[in-house]
Amino acid sequence: MIKSKNKLGLVFFPAFDWAISRTHPEREERLLYTQDQIFEEGIGDIEGIKSYNPIIAEEKDIERVHFCVPDVKSRVTESHLISAGGAIRAFQAVMDKEVDKSFALVRPPGHHAQRVVYGDRGFCIVNIEAIMLERIRQQYGPLRIAIIDSDCHHGDGTQDIYWNDRDTLFISFHQDGRTLYPGTGSVDEFGGPGAYGYNINVPLPPGTGEEGFLYTLNNVVMPILDDYKPDIVINSAGQDNHYSDPITNMNFTAQGYAKLNDILDPDIAVLEGGYSIEGALPYINLGIILAMAGLDYSHVKEPDYDKDRLKQPDAITEYIKQECEKIYNLWKEKDDLRLKKYKNMSHVERSRRIYYDTDGILESQTQKFTICKKCSGVDTITSRSDIGYSIFAITIPRDACSDCIDEGHRMYKDVPPATYTNVYLQDKANDVYKSK
Repeated sequence: MIKSKNKLGLVFFPAFDWAISRTHPEREERLLYTQDQIFEEGIGDIEGIKSYNPIIAEEKDIERVHFCVPDVKSRVTESHLISAGGAIRAFQAVMDKEVDKSFALVRPPGHHAQRVVYGDRGFCIVNIEAIMLERIRQQYGPLRIAIIDSDCHHGDGTQDIYWNDRDTLFISFHQDGRTLYPGTGSVDEFGGPGAYGYNINVPLPPGTGEEGFLYTLNNVVMPILDDYKPDIVINSAGQDNHYSDPITNMNFTAQGYAKLNDILDPDIAVLEGGYSIEGALPYINLGIILAMAGLDYSHVKEPDYDKDRLKQPDAITEYIKQECEKIYNLWKEKDDLRLKKYKNMSHVERSRRIYYDTDGILESQTQKFTICKKCSGVDTITSRSDIGYSIFAITIPRDACSDCIDEGHRMYKDVPPATYTNVYLQDKANDVYKSK
């Protein structure tokens, strides 16, 4: 009997009853081929690897993270609640010390879902990792978290949710947004006034291979984690950097993904993208499982693996080295840069236009962040969509001082009722959510 070095929990949820369309890349087969591979390899027979059933996330769990317009019931399906619940169950198993680590192999994915939700964008409606994390924080108390997003697409939704939260370090390394959806994730997207420097993006050029990803991991991600010292590390484990993925342009491998998880040593991994359903996902997921369990993954290779064909060009190698040095230096200088950027300011505003590509909805949004000396500060969102909604949303942060709590509730009370179609209050300090 083989015994794993680390006790590992696995949660599967293929979402048989949810798909954007029958032939869409984000469909149930993404996990069915992985399930077959794991069964064939006898993973379930390894002592120390345990399977869990997902629970169902509650409406309250969604409201801790999102402003669903007009409400949660109108936007969120049961499959999304179970996907988020699968991630929550995986995290609970770690927090309760049932296992050392967990991997939630669930769909639909979520890292493109931002705070405001009008519909589906980037195959995502709600943010699975954020819903998981905020439920765990509510159950188990304050946690200092690092989310490492290794999906090929920039995790713009997770970035938006934790933009002003210095207790949640977000690092995304991804194909350069100038060449791939969603077009964001540049180095200068560095966080809000309360968490400037705690949002790290590493845009990588098309054609980046194993050498480039692991160089980034070793020279940016791991040194920053050493400095930050999180209580929990979460891998937002997108798998579409693979050389065979049909909608991206990278050259990563199953062996590389296993090495990444071996080095990163995450407490939780949550499946995100990855659309090479037969040629990549079964091998990548097997490699990740073995690495997280502390077992030998050296023999995990795709049938068409060709090391010479996948060799990274020297020009890409040199470019990545220069970018990594620049990004790590910015991290080291973040406190001085923050003082200079926000000197003598009481508020910061940012305006954006957000397109929901799956549903064809265009949103115009302005966020206003209060700069408070005692906490992260109240922030507000004014948002309009071309499907007729006009909303005002207020967030009181988890670390809010009494003045900011009072100010958030005052704003909610004083909003003229005819000004917006919907008004929301998200009081994270007291776990209260209101709408009118």
